[in-house]
Amino acid sequence: MVELAPSILSADFARLADEVAAAERGGGTVIHVDVMDGHFVPNITLGPPVVKSLRKVTTLPLDCHLMIENPDEFIPEFADAGADWISVHYEACRHLHRTLELIAQHGMQPAVVINPATEVAVLRPILGMVHHVLVMSVNPGFGGQKFIPYSLTKLRQLRELRQELGLSYRIEVDGGVAHDTIVSVVENGGELLVAGNAVFGDGKAEQNARELLDTARKAAEVESWGPVA
Repeated sequence: MVELAPSILSADFARLADEVAAAERGGGTVIHVDVMDGHFVPNITLGPPVVKSLRKVTTLPLDCHLMIENPDEFIPEFADAGADWISVHYEACRHLHRTLELIAQHGMQPAVVINPATEVAVLRPILGMVHHVLVMSVNPGFGGQKFIPYSLTKLRQLRELRQELGLSYRIEVDGGVAHDTIVSVVENGGELLVAGNAVFGDGKAEQNARELLDTARKAAEVESWGPVA
């Protein structure tokens, strides 16, 4: 099933509760929270206090994407704040298996993220542990970047691996997901669609979310299942 995960990185933080409510009315079913530390990526954004505030205004799953060094140190704090899903970068984890176990031990759904230069194959040993795999279709750190086309190949690879291994993880995509890319993303296997600027960029979150989701669902009805290029 295709779902829209509005990313609050692009929302108006002075009206955050209203922005989240508008995106939810438009069909968003997951709220994506980009957490950046200024070290793993060249930007600083949100932390557990914002997650705690969001938990008070929505019942939707809070999907916290940790773009940080030493994520193990902060997993308990995000659990206490009310996070539902935690995704960590393959590139940031010295002991990825242990980190994913730690997330699950704190009652959250574990997920793994790969940057554009990381191949899908490195995830094979831990795919049975994760709720979803997040494919970065831009280099992480800033919103509003252009979609990297090679990401589509990774989506197809993950879809085929899931079938080959008999697993059930979801496939999430983050970066440059907008009206001009969302059809290709869905056709190639994207299911959890993170969109920031395309939802919140012009102050029409409800309308934008509804239009994006409608386009994505129509594409899902006729999705392509061709071989990996």
